[in-house]
Amino acid sequence: MGAGRLLVLCLALCAAAAAAQRGIRRPRTVSVGALFTYESTIGRAARLAIELAVDDVNADRTVLAGTTLNLISQDTNCSGFLGTIEALQLMEKNVVAVIGPQSSGIGHVISHVVNELHVPLLSFAATDPTLSASEYPYFLRSTISDYFQMHAVASIIDYFQWKEVTAIFVDDDYGRGGVSVLGDALGAKRARISHKAAIPPNSDTDLINDVLFRANMMESRVFVVHVNPDAGMRIFAIANKLQMMGTGYVWIVTDWLAAVLDSSGPGDPKAMSYIQGLIVLRQHTPDSDAKRKFVAKWNNAANNRSIASGMNSYGFYAYDSVWVVARAINEYLNSGQQITFSADPRLHNSNGSSLRLSKLKIFDGGDQLLQQLLLTNMTGLTGLVQFNADRNLVRPAYDILNVGGTGSRLIGHWSNYSGLSVSSPEILYRKPPNTSTSAQQLHSVVWPGDTTTKPRGWVFPNNGQPLRVGVPNKPSFRELVSVGKGPDNVTGYSVDIFNAAIKLLPYPVPCQFITIGDGSKNPNYDDIISRIATNALDAAVGDFAIVRNRTKIAEFTQPYIEAGLVIVAPVRKANSNAWAFFKPFTLEMWCVTGTLFIFVGVVVWILEHRSNEEFRGSPRRQILTIFWFSFSTMFFAHSKFTKCIT
Repeated sequence: MGAGRLLVLCLALCAAAAAAQRGIRRPRTVSVGALFTYESTIGRAARLAIELAVDDVNADRTVLAGTTLNLISQDTNCSGFLGTIEALQLMEKNVVAVIGPQSSGIGHVISHVVNELHVPLLSFAATDPTLSASEYPYFLRSTISDYFQMHAVASIIDYFQWKEVTAIFVDDDYGRGGVSVLGDALGAKRARISHKAAIPPNSDTDLINDVLFRANMMESRVFVVHVNPDAGMRIFAIANKLQMMGTGYVWIVTDWLAAVLDSSGPGDPKAMSYIQGLIVLRQHTPDSDAKRKFVAKWNNAANNRSIASGMNSYGFYAYDSVWVVARAINEYLNSGQQITFSADPRLHNSNGSSLRLSKLKIFDGGDQLLQQLLLTNMTGLTGLVQFNADRNLVRPAYDILNVGGTGSRLIGHWSNYSGLSVSSPEILYRKPPNTSTSAQQLHSVVWPGDTTTKPRGWVFPNNGQPLRVGVPNKPSFRELVSVGKGPDNVTGYSVDIFNAAIKLLPYPVPCQFITIGDGSKNPNYDDIISRIATNALDAAVGDFAIVRNRTKIAEFTQPYIEAGLVIVAPVRKANSNAWAFFKPFTLEMWCVTGTLFIFVGVVVWILEHRSNEEFRGSPRRQILTIFWFSFSTMFFAHSKFTKCIT
């Protein structure tokens, strides 16, 4: 390891010597700007991480040898207006790159400025997916875009087979951009956002209460919360008062809550009680010795500076961002480029104005430095740092946490490489990608209400009307439908089947049984079904026959009772004897049958006795032949004995 560092140092010194031979002198200092909110959950972790990264860069002789990296920080104060002013003041100080901003809203504004001044903007916290390279060519995101986070949320929703969600989001660029992508991601999985609950920035408690109350009136019980970390915890305190944190509710929270939990350390028991059972996403950063050493170093520095908050994942991305910029500047200088600025003729001081626009200068080597940034290929605290064609990190991944007790536990991971998995992304990267449904896995979840049973995710809306079900009140066939005392005291086989079908639905449906008829006579069934067609009833339950005229005005279920032709006879014991064959026919029937046989015999004798010797003889013989012929026809044909007939 020491020989490798010595080799890198020799190469850097050779490059510096070669540059000196060409007459190019490396600058003593290079200024880099940083934009973020000092007193914020992300800002407190990022500020110290950036300062430690600058110290590490300046202490490393293999990077920027002979040149000191000078950090100029500006506080955006959680304000879009003040943040824009601070950014313009930063640009006056001839910085070659800016790390930040923390806010997506400020990122939209400042990206227009850096496009004109050719200063690369490397943000470690602006996750709005609408901050695209096509619109802002000098904007580069060194953290994971919310485009991937929303696809991770959609994968979780699809894994648990929910089809409708309510999106609770802050009504700014950051919130709207994320929810827009979430809608598209859910649509690809045949789900949707059924209600959008937008919370204006800097809302008071009453306004948040109204937004959550309206959201609770909707059918969906799956809530996706995408807000800012500094005000997000108030949402759960208010939701708890509205009894929205109990059994049956599902809360999926984006990475802002993980940043809050990681920064706050052991949580306040009262605050933690509000968020039990939540599913939380957090940017995945692989475990490594370098990461552990940095966390220990950060904690020591925080204790020395009396910083009460802890480290979070955004701090790791801020640290890596400094190294990305430092390495790009080093490659830029090694290529023989110089750091120079030139005035923009379009920017000049207006008469009577205190704005000194002429101090905003164009970085002449901005495009070359941007190209060096895009060629970054290093391993940092967050893992592989490399950008794809869309200028996003090549391996976006998230940890999926389940909040419980005084902390949270890991239930799985998501990556755009293999989707949901209980294995770490680093293991999956060594295998072929597999995003099939059968390969998606998560550990068990403890949901709100301290239950492991998966919530249905849908309930009948609080402001909805019950299902109006018509039931015939009749005196006949009470085993099928029977109406007792009270409006809902309805029983019977048909009613039992209806109630069993209602219970199979993945959501509760309240029903109101409406009896039709006075019970003394059967009501008109056609009239009951016509009430469904006129919207007087929503459904009808009973022994309704499916006939043609009724199917024209209403939909029927599949028949659940077979009503074919049957013979009903009393059951009694039968005595068997030799004369049992007489029982199928009555005496009158047997007499009629015998008469017909004799009649047939007489007719045959009349036709045959003149020409057929078998039918001649004494009168006694001819009479016996008639009777024998009549009854023997029951057992065989007499074609050989008859001549005229055949």
